[in-house]
Amino acid sequence: MEQTTTEHHGRRVAYRYGGDGGGGDDAGLLCVHGSGGTSEVWAGQFRLTDHSPVAALDLSGHGDSDDVRAEPGPETLEAYATDVEAVAEATGSSVLVGHSLGGAVAMWAALELDLDLDGLVLTGTGAKLTVLEDLLVWLQDDFDRAVEFLHGPDRLFHDVDERTLDQSRAAMRDAGRAVVERDFRTCHEFDVRDRLDEIQVPTLAVVGEHDGLTPVSYHEALADAIPECDLAVLDDAAHMAMAERPAAFNDTVGDFLDGL
Repeated sequence: MEQTTTEHHGRRVAYRYGGDGGGGDDAGLLCVHGSGGTSEVWAGQFRLTDHSPVAALDLSGHGDSDDVRAEPGPETLEAYATDVEAVAEATGSSVLVGHSLGGAVAMWAALELDLDLDGLVLTGTGAKLTVLEDLLVWLQDDFDRAVEFLHGPDRLFHDVDERTLDQSRAAMRDAGRAVVERDFRTCHEFDVRDRLDEIQVPTLAVVGEHDGLTPVSYHEALADAIPECDLAVLDDAAHMAMAERPAAFNDTVGDFLDGL
């Protein structure tokens, strides 16, 4: 796995890639993280290089990428989507894999940008991502409480050890209160329920059975409304299914790629 950057709109976006992630004939995966995350949440998905090149980016303001001046909501969503566009063009990726906020970004890129896509994988996400009002308040006034809430039972994780929880808490704190609040407020304003029939590429909706943040019903709605969309529910996982059950997640995505 290598790490590099690309530039667009005056800012530098960092990404990792494995396999022939610098561009090739095969449809490559481009993984997009969720609120307060980085490309590191996709570490387990680089095993998918047996199927396809894999890339994962740090959205603006996350990880090693430059930040962007953008108001929460559509302005931030558009900025993040152009990050994805830039890395997709740099790597030749044509299948977007979006988690949570990253799923919203992937859907927005498919709907609004001129990307030549072969497929979408949407996990731990939904066409509308309403955020609990209390959480929005805590993100502004009591960040530690917000972080602890998100790491409660069957929110981000279903059954992981304390070390994993501590690493996840630390990563969210490294992202910083302002960026994490911007991410969640952007989720809160996201709603493309009336546009899902415009997504004209094969799609896979993947969800952990215990996901208390974006439950199975969100993914059932995606599968019902997107013209060509399959649903996969992973046992013993919550919101971070790709990290909690990487082998099962990769098998499911691998089968989807084989179908393409």
